[in-house]
Amino acid sequence: MSGSKNSQSSRGIDRRSLMLAAAGSVAAPCVIRDAVAQGKAVNVGVIMPLSGANAQFGINSRHGIELVADEINAAGGIKALGGARINLVVADSTSTPTTAANVAQRLLTQNDVVAILGAFASSLTIAISEVTERRGVPLLTMSFSDQITGRGFENIFQVVAKASVLGKAQFDGTAAIAAAAGQKLEKVAIMYEDTAYGTSQAAGLREGAKAAGVQVVMDDAYPLGITDVTPLINKLRTSGAQAVFPVSYLNDSLQIIRAMRQQRIAIPAIGGAAGYVIPDFEKGLGEFAEGVLSISPANYDLAPELTERFRKRYGYFMVHEALEHAVCMDVLAQAIEKAKSVKPDDLRKALQGARFEGGWTKAMTGGAVQFDKTGLNTLSVPVMVQWRNKELVSVWPSDVAKAKAVWSN
Repeated sequence: MSGSKNSQSSRGIDRRSLMLAAAGSVAAPCVIRDAVAQGKAVNVGVIMPLSGANAQFGINSRHGIELVADEINAAGGIKALGGARINLVVADSTSTPTTAANVAQRLLTQNDVVAILGAFASSLTIAISEVTERRGVPLLTMSFSDQITGRGFENIFQVVAKASVLGKAQFDGTAAIAAAAGQKLEKVAIMYEDTAYGTSQAAGLREGAKAAGVQVVMDDAYPLGITDVTPLINKLRTSGAQAVFPVSYLNDSLQIIRAMRQQRIAIPAIGGAAGYVIPDFEKGLGEFAEGVLSISPANYDLAPELTERFRKRYGYFMVHEALEHAVCMDVLAQAIEKAKSVKPDDLRKALQGARFEGGWTKAMTGGAVQFDKTGLNTLSVPVMVQWRNKELVSVWPSDVAKAKAVWSN
């Protein structure tokens, strides 16, 4: 996988010791300590699926956080705390919510972390948030599900647009691209994995279709980790859909697109981020990936002056989960500087309602981060991307597009 090799060879990892718990067990957190660190360190918890079905996303996310933490430390650490250095405490959630919650409890009990970043998959983040909320510790995430900031929690901060907004943008962007190519959408298909992420985003897709008067001729949930997509593809073939919206993680996305193209179903496929916007998607599909569209909360080509630093260090483009977790790390550091404290109450107050600018926040659509009273970043606007020659190019909306989308009628 694209990140696995680089996760072992990157300069950041070479400088520090990193031991990860074995897959399938409750992960014992490991503290990544810089041997030359001086002064008191600020421990930041990082919980990611570093094993299991979503491991590559977790590795990508960890890379983004490590990059920013190293940059902050190289620039003198947290100045408001006398140059205290960021100390990442990394733990493997695996891909299981129960494990994620246990890991969070252990980090908070044993490692004195001031906040937690994670955990990519919405179901994992929701489980962790139950723990952080009880303990009153901030949790910063780029997970999508509407549930994350929809429960009245005071210690959760979501840097991306929520899933229903992403789903509606997934539909609206597609309709706009089709219209520009001379096609009016009348019938579409939705297929989604049945976790918090998939169900929330599918709701947004339905909302977009209903508002546009477009008929949803297929609306099917399937279990995460599906092993046979043939029934889904057979139903799609006979549905009469002009486009299909699959919302899925990597393994499912590879199966769905491969089966479509092998069976010569040529209608446009518009992914729901996740599995559709990482290098492994293109590597797994080759020519079948070319032209596939997807919604995304952000894209690396909107801020190359920042994201190329990731490519230089890790050897692949900065995928959105790495970018957004980098933003989480940057925003947390800014909040600590603002609060001049690492007490959870002080950090929560610094995060709530504040506008964070500069640094990695410039890589987000909106060019900054501002949380509302629920903890949702109100400035985040989804972007449509398309695979072009092994790169993801932003193609919608027009104010951020780097190229015109290619649409196959």
